[in-house]
Amino acid sequence: MLEWWNSLGIVLQIFYCIAIPATLVIIIQTILIMMGMGDDCSGGADFNPSDTSGLSGMDGDITDLPDASHAEMMDGSCAHDVGAMQIFTLQGIMTFLCVFGWSGVICTVLGLHIAIAILISIVLGFAAMVGVAKIIQLTGKLAQNGTVDIRNLLGAKATVYIPVPAKGKGQGKVNVAVGELFSEFSAITDEDESIPTNTAVRIIDVRGDVVVVEIED
Repeated sequence: MLEWWNSLGIVLQIFYCIAIPATLVIIIQTILIMMGMGDDCSGGADFNPSDTSGLSGMDGDITDLPDASHAEMMDGSCAHDVGAMQIFTLQGIMTFLCVFGWSGVICTVLGLHIAIAILISIVLGFAAMVGVAKIIQLTGKLAQNGTVDIRNLLGAKATVYIPVPAKGKGQGKVNVAVGELFSEFSAITDEDESIPTNTAVRIIDVRGDVVVVEIED
């Protein structure tokens, strides 16, 4: 092994010294992400249809967004500034170094001039880094598309999960079918009688992050 390393030459050794550690870091990152430990997104949680409290917020129901009017379908992903493509992230930099290093190794082995090898390696590394940034951006947009604007639930049918007290004297909870998933929302009613569990209701108004329901005719 030592003889092989000494026979490489300084340029090839430098490329290897860049490529191998970067590759190891990427492998470790991938393993950690697969184990659920490498994702720096906060607030994510797995959605369980049998546990309809899978919406984040102050009480686990409504996503804590700036306008408090959205509920997010939590799937373990998150989108930080999905409108902007962030190139210089840890994943992007490691990808650049990995592609740069291995491209340099290949170019050097093929006998290309050092300047050309470096130029090709930089171009390919930067292209890979931009590609990773684009993938992260698209993933964020997919997560954003999974959000629900609570104001769009007006007129939607729901089922009472926790009894809703009469005349707005307290809050209950309702389950609303949103696509193929069920979302849980805090609910009140202006009716004279409380609405028991499993009653079919209709959302007639939205007050902040709480829906107003009435018994469906």
